[in-house]
Order: sequence, then C-alpha cells, then structure tokens
Amino acid sequence: MTFMSIANWLTLLRIMLIPVFVAALIYRRVDIALASFILAAITDILDGFVARRTRVTTLGRFLDPTADKLLLASAFIMLPVLGALPVWITVVVVSRDVIIALGYLLIYLNWKSAQIKVRPLGKATTFLQSVCVGGVLLSLLTAAGAQVVLYFAYVVALVTALSGLDYIIRGFRHVTELQDSRAE
Repeated sequence: MTFMSIANWLTLLRIMLIPVFVAALIYRRVDIALASFILAAITDILDGFVARRTRVTTLGRFLDPTADKLLLASAFIMLPVLGALPVWITVVVVSRDVIIALGYLLIYLNWKSAQIKVRPLGKATTFLQSVCVGGVLLSLLTAAGAQVVLYFAYVVALVTALSGLDYIIRGFRHVTELQDSRAE
C-alpha cells in the first residue's frame, strides 16, 4: 500500500502554493497571487479527478479539504489587508470554518465518533468562495468590476453563513443520534 497517491501529491502542491500566494499578496504582486491561485485551483480539480479514478485515500480525505480551507482562509484574511474586501466578510468565512471544526472536535471528544460529511451547500460555498477570491484578484489586477465583485462577495458571505447554519443543524442532529444510540 502506497502512502502517497498522485492525488495526494497534487494536494501537497496546492498546500505549498499557499505561502507563495500569501507572499505575493504581501508584496502586492497580484499577478503572481492570481497565477498561484489559479494553479492551486487547477491542482484541486486534478486531484479530485485522479482520486475518483484511482482511489481516495484516508490521507487525501483529510488533506484535500484542509488545503482548500487553508488557501481560502489565507485569501480571505489577506484581501481585507489590501483593502479589497470588508473585514466582516473574512469574519464570516473564517468563523464558519472554526465553528465547524470546533463542533467536530467536541463531538469526537464526547462520542469518539464524528464525521463531517460534505453538504451540498458546503460544496457550493467552497466553489463560490473560490470564484470570489479569483474575481477580487482579477479586479485588483485590471482595476475593473470592483463594485460587481464586492456585491458578489456579499452573496458569498450570505451563502457561507447559511452553509455554516446547515452544518450546525446537521451537527445537532448527529449529536441527537449519538445520544439516542447511547441510551439504547
């Protein structure tokens, strides 16, 4: 059994692109930031494609969403620093992920059983956040469409909040199921 699949190597490449992306934003090299973000998106698509056609590994199940969250959190933290997004959008995006992670941890610590199943709204949220980051970077690079991108970011924040609520509701249902099975 191999430890690292091609899909996992692609995910690791995506993780290694995060410091490049952040450094590019720190130095206000939006062109390099956009290029590294696009390359990271391509590795995400490729690793998913490869994993589905070969095999999904336990490591991949952990690394892939972690890479997505690290990249998007980095972007949403850096973009307000550049004045490209309001800070409150970052608070919504990062808070959702922290709340989901803490909920998962609490369930695991109490019941030794916690699974975060990807929800359809969660997938949509990740996609929309990625499009939003790409749009913001493109608008910074071209100085066009900033107002449209900002309105889109508002929609992304709303979808992100609704997705967080969806995961919270699912988490409470999971806890109820675990309590019911423990009571039997």
